[in-house]
Amino acid sequence: MKNLKWIYLIILSIVWGSSFILIKKALIGLTALQVGSFRIIFAALFLILVGFKSISKLTKQQWKWIVISGFLGSFFPVYLFAFAETEIDSAIASILNATTPLLTLIFGVLFFRAVFTQNKITGVIIGLLGTAGLIFSGASINPDQNYFYSFLVILATGCYALNVNILKTRMSNITPLGITAGNFSVLLIPAIAILYYSGFEMSNLSVEIRSSLIYVGILGVIGTGVAMIIFNKLVQITDPVFTTSVTYTIPVVALGWGILDGEVFSFWQLISSFVILIGVFIVNRSKDIVSKFRKQAT
Repeated sequence: MKNLKWIYLIILSIVWGSSFILIKKALIGLTALQVGSFRIIFAALFLILVGFKSISKLTKQQWKWIVISGFLGSFFPVYLFAFAETEIDSAIASILNATTPLLTLIFGVLFFRAVFTQNKITGVIIGLLGTAGLIFSGASINPDQNYFYSFLVILATGCYALNVNILKTRMSNITPLGITAGNFSVLLIPAIAILYYSGFEMSNLSVEIRSSLIYVGILGVIGTGVAMIIFNKLVQITDPVFTTSVTYTIPVVALGWGILDGEVFSFWQLISSFVILIGVFIVNRSKDIVSKFRKQAT
């Protein structure tokens, strides 16, 4: 199980690290609302197909948490990231996504009785300072981009953070496939409704739109459907902070794609990114240090 969690972490890093460039490419022919809606629709159709039996086993009490988890962990973030990348680079969005472990800890303390240690407080402060530095440095070298859209990413990571804590404390008795398939079966109808009102027409499919649909199809099935099954499994076999530490390596993959796609990344953005990751590292390591001291004491 210890080795398996690292395998899951590597797979998620590669898949989700590639998701940001896929969003960017999908936005060439589609609007943000359409990208978000198609991403959910493709993921939902795939997950309902493979997880139908798991959905049928969910109880009425479990459905309450399935609905909450679906909107927090998938619905709102999908649209928030799509809108954010209409103004900011994909690599920047991926690095801001690294604030998820910091917010996971903050929400864990505020709402789920998690414990703050001095090291964790230090890590959160450092990470948030790095986040502020990344946003301000990005705004200075990209004056044509609206960096207020960065806060949409922060809002999305806040949704992720709440969802991780809910998964761990309220949904550990549900199978990963049951959670994921249940989430997206709930989101399918709202996504179709939003797509309809977005003005998308199947009769007018240009080359750009068809290419965008391919990108968002990969994003929906692999980057959302398959990845969420793995992620929910990872939540169940480890703790919330380790689970969200996948954001360490996601920016590395996303940054590589961004550079290949011609995105500009300054020295100060690089420094700010390292500061964020240092903060996340301190938050994660502090738990290990505390547990070691407890073991030694006993």
